[in-house]
Amino acid sequence: MTAHPPHTPPFRDPHLPFAKRIDDLLSRLTLDEKTGFLHQFAPAVERLGISAFRTGQEALHGVAWMGPATVFPQAVGLGATWNTDLVRRIGEAVSKEVRAMRARDDRVGLNIWAPTVNLLRHPLWGRNEEGYSEDPKLTSAIATAYTHGLRGDHPTYWRTAPVLKHWLAHNNETDRATSSSSVRPRVLHEYDLRAFRETVEAGAVAGVMPAYNLVNGRPNHVSPYLREHLRAWTDEELLVCSDAGAPSNLVDHEHYFDTHEEATAASLRAGVDSFTDHGTDSSQMVGRIRKAYERGLLTEADIDTAVRRQLSVRFRLGEFDPRYDPHADVKDFDTPAHRALAQEAAEQAIVLLRNDGVLPLAPDIRLAVVGLLADECKLDWYSGTLIHRSTPLEGLYERFGAERVEFAEGVDRVRLKTSAGTFLHVLASEDGEDEVRGADGALDPALLAGRTDLPPLTTDATGTEFALTDWDEGVLTLRAPDGRYLSVAEDGYLRASADQPGGWVVQETFRLEPHANGHLLRHIGTGRHVTVAADGVKVADENAETFELIIAERGEDAVTRVTSEADVVLVVAGNDPHINGRETEDRASLRLPAHQERLLRAARAANPRTVLALVSAYPYAVDTSDLAAVLWTAHGGQAAGTALARVLAGDVSPAGRLPQTWYENDGDLPGLLDYDVIGSRQTYLYFEGTPLFPFGHGLSYTSFSYGDLTSRVTEGTLHVSFAITNTGDVTADEVAQLYTRAVDPALPRPRRELVAHRRVTLAPGARAELSFEVPLRALEFWDVAQGRSRLEPGPYELLAGASSEDIRLRTTVLLDGEPGAPRPVLRRGLEGADFDEQSGVEIVDRTRTAGDAVTAAEGRTGELVYRDCDFGEGVSGVTMTVSGEGAVELSLDGGTVLAALQVEESDSGPYDYTTLGAEIVAEGVHDVHLRLRGPLRLAHVGFSG
Repeated sequence: MTAHPPHTPPFRDPHLPFAKRIDDLLSRLTLDEKTGFLHQFAPAVERLGISAFRTGQEALHGVAWMGPATVFPQAVGLGATWNTDLVRRIGEAVSKEVRAMRARDDRVGLNIWAPTVNLLRHPLWGRNEEGYSEDPKLTSAIATAYTHGLRGDHPTYWRTAPVLKHWLAHNNETDRATSSSSVRPRVLHEYDLRAFRETVEAGAVAGVMPAYNLVNGRPNHVSPYLREHLRAWTDEELLVCSDAGAPSNLVDHEHYFDTHEEATAASLRAGVDSFTDHGTDSSQMVGRIRKAYERGLLTEADIDTAVRRQLSVRFRLGEFDPRYDPHADVKDFDTPAHRALAQEAAEQAIVLLRNDGVLPLAPDIRLAVVGLLADECKLDWYSGTLIHRSTPLEGLYERFGAERVEFAEGVDRVRLKTSAGTFLHVLASEDGEDEVRGADGALDPALLAGRTDLPPLTTDATGTEFALTDWDEGVLTLRAPDGRYLSVAEDGYLRASADQPGGWVVQETFRLEPHANGHLLRHIGTGRHVTVAADGVKVADENAETFELIIAERGEDAVTRVTSEADVVLVVAGNDPHINGRETEDRASLRLPAHQERLLRAARAANPRTVLALVSAYPYAVDTSDLAAVLWTAHGGQAAGTALARVLAGDVSPAGRLPQTWYENDGDLPGLLDYDVIGSRQTYLYFEGTPLFPFGHGLSYTSFSYGDLTSRVTEGTLHVSFAITNTGDVTADEVAQLYTRAVDPALPRPRRELVAHRRVTLAPGARAELSFEVPLRALEFWDVAQGRSRLEPGPYELLAGASSEDIRLRTTVLLDGEPGAPRPVLRRGLEGADFDEQSGVEIVDRTRTAGDAVTAAEGRTGELVYRDCDFGEGVSGVTMTVSGEGAVELSLDGGTVLAALQVEESDSGPYDYTTLGAEIVAEGVHDVHLRLRGPLRLAHVGFSG
């Protein structure tokens, strides 16, 4: 007998298009199997030979949470490189390490939750480190490069599948799960959507993750923008993955829906395809989906649509074609090339902010290195575990020789004396082994427990001298002489057990609270005070110990001791990414922490040749006037120290550029929750003050000249070219930046706006001619009167230079656009949110599913202006669609009130609208002014003739 090969189902046929294969597979899955796919941890379907799958592998600047991996600079540092080729290569390296790690640990996922393309609108945002820039164009350029590297170059199969975070208008950790970002249409289209749109349109994005917050009163997880905008930008099936716990937030915290079944159904219909909730336990989310289906809130077609999008990603990742997957055998992990790339990235991310000639350092220099970050290589929440490590001090020892470098960390060295006269004491551990948090990997590092294998603290007659660091806002850490930080584990005992502060809830931070003649020591993570018990030192709700702080040495005294005889002093200051400014916690101020200000003042007083190196995840407001030089770099990953030493020595000329504005003080900042970048003049686009350092700023060890600027317009494209020449004697990179500005706009437009840039390397005397093609679409604005983008005709200035304020060349082009027209209010009326100017107004949801309305902010009177409203030959009446209670007043051109409408208190809900009318007389073109009082929602204003 002849044996016949088993039939191959179409979904297994690599010669068929993915769409047909997905159709076939969907037809074979039962409803229960498809429903199971909608959780982050999708189960296997053994009868069809389909493996389990999970969405979500963190890899923002290297593979995170899964143990050792190559660690590149933080995302904001990659933004500071302004180098798309470099970032693409980093994406390639990260995706190859993902594949190599997955080959030995199938917990490592191929669906990458990165990059973060939220714009760095406000420098106090706790997650500033995760974004690339305050500018949409630079952000999309860097994000596009990273996603192309993550995706790979194969036309069919993707190495990994990147998901953009966090959709949308998400720049605050304060009340992030319940706060609403009020985003007017111009800001939405000209700012927040742009970074997502241009990255998605570039073709290497597999999906997006909605953010926790609400936008215009509606949670991002039920946003109509997912359908109206995101899915309209590409023909690819995009996978929308919820953020962790966000599906439950819709009911538990936001109270937007009454039941979880309603919330889950609304999310799925809005476009969420994968639910990240309750960790690895899929039963609750699957149960909600099933109940929603049984109640008629979902159809099987709704479920199929979401499953199709997930399967599309899985097919592109080669899961169903292992023989044809070109990435299946990738083994590149911690290679020499990856190590070199990490160093190159760290070098390119360094920004020289100020230099009076002290840099580069002479080779025979005597150097004093001081500061809390001088001997640190800090990691953040989305870092992998270090395989290699280089601190600034180590890098300088290696580059200049340890005999030429003096060091003082600058911590306060203290002992803690109890009311009984004894001192806190760290017992020596028996094994003495170091244990790095998360070294073995964890799908959820928030669940990592503290160490209990080490002895708790006790007390004795002499005690242990601790290194105390005050990270500002009263938050401090205490470190034992062996380098381990005091930490509290689940059993409540205090131990010297942590290699660094870290964790979702940091267990290594404390506060000293004045009490009687001493201090109580409060553990911030548990909120409890430290107490001394017979079996050891612990935290408890009662019997708090009163401590006397005995200071053996202040940090500034140590700094003075090593700096006075040095040729140059290097102060390394900055932040710990897990303290005071991180996910879940916004910063309170731009200022440098007081402890580090003390060290800086001491260094400057002892030696005028003081250089400040800021190593931080965000900008600071620092007085730099009497500093010899200032540099900034984000936390630079595994090669940070080597990179900084090479730049200081002149082995590499610095060429990083600031990806966001550095403001002089807190008074320059709008409120953290004020998302109206136009109205409140935010970012370099609109800021009218004088920044400490402007967007795009960065100095070099050489000089460059600019010349030969030319421009022309053809078929919807602006062609611009100019030349750069290295006029110095050092080979260096220059970042050429091209900005535009509408010369005589009819409404507020950016002071200048980045439209292109390029980083180039030039030897001394070398010249490069740079050409840019700028689509005229990049110069459009959102015309609220017409509900679409429009290019305003008229003169536009082209500005070429080394930063947004260092403009070297300029010329003007006259562009043919589409003239503006008055609002046809007789025909269209006025949508409440389509205002030109506002004060005291918030945008809210018109209904739970679509549309916007406006309301007065709590405790304020709302003012709205709608410019150039054409009443034609005349109108005789006005109608207003409103809900809630309150009053609306209408006037023209700021004159007397023509109509006042009052809505009385009722039992109706916020979505129960009524239409009220009044008589008015108006003709011709006028500005309409509306004044809102009370918790009234205004959706629409209509006029009749």
